[in-house]
Amino acid sequence: MKVLVSFKSVPDPYAGLGDSASKSVINPFDEIAIEEALRIRERGEATEIVGVTIAATAADEQIRAALAMGVDRAIRIDDARALDPYAVARILRALVAKEAPQIVLMGKQAVDDDSNQVGQMLAGLLGWPQATFISKIECDSVSTSPWMRSMKSAMRSTMVSISPISTAVPVVRLGSGLRQRAAKMEKACGSA
Repeated sequence: MKVLVSFKSVPDPYAGLGDSASKSVINPFDEIAIEEALRIRERGEATEIVGVTIAATAADEQIRAALAMGVDRAIRIDDARALDPYAVARILRALVAKEAPQIVLMGKQAVDDDSNQVGQMLAGLLGWPQATFISKIECDSVSTSPWMRSMKSAMRSTMVSISPISTAVPVVRLGSGLRQRAAKMEKACGSA
């Protein structure tokens, strides 16, 4: 199974307010989606992880970071414009048609614009089912997969037909470093 993971280059959310030389990093929620894709591959449920970002050459550092995390291939769609979520979804739809992944994973939102729209728009454009705010993915069969959805006070297990679009949220099974960063992001964004 091929997994496509999108990621965005954003200003470092952990940089101090007075830092004039703020560097860019992979959106922390997208890092969580990459980590989930890596766990899927470690269980032998994925054969390839393809990372994709829509950015100018300045994002090459984030591409190298995604490759260092374990992504098999990374694609940069060269576009320096500030794109709205619908434009991003249309670009990703074209890439999905070319790459033919079985699953697309995305972070639940971007920390720079606080948008949570691209995943839902992409699913609609592709006519694929979607699962949002996912914290755990298990690919048990070819046609359906159980997904754990994070809710304010509980976890809910849902079966989703392949090929789904998933937006990942940090709740369970995160490495200790990611768990701490995810908790900070959740608190900073005011999300449950």
